[in-house]
Amino acid sequence: MRKVLTSAGLALAVTAGSLVGGMSFASAQGIQLEIGPNGVRPVDRDRDRDRRGPPPRGGCSEREARAAARDEGLRDVEVIRVTPRSITVEGETRRGRTETMRFANERGCPEL
Repeated sequence: MRKVLTSAGLALAVTAGSLVGGMSFASAQGIQLEIGPNGVRPVDRDRDRDRRGPPPRGGCSEREARAAARDEGLRDVEVIRVTPRSITVEGETRRGRTETMRFANERGCPEL
């Protein structure tokens, strides 16, 4: 029994040494070793996750609003206003006329 425990301890030390040996000290701060039923595994911790607050609710980004406006036929699309409820973009039509479109700040960017 003692031989099995010694072998397991030696294997764990070699594994931990190979993980730490290949990393610099600065990058090692974001790694956590978890020991569980699946053995020892390194886990990357996202340290900023706790400071950022709740995750975003998946609204429409400015990039998605510009892409939706291009799909509707506008050219040279620019975002001119962003509010918690809507995103307003402006662009030119084929005939050179400037047009404004509003999209809801929700997933999928529905047009208002």
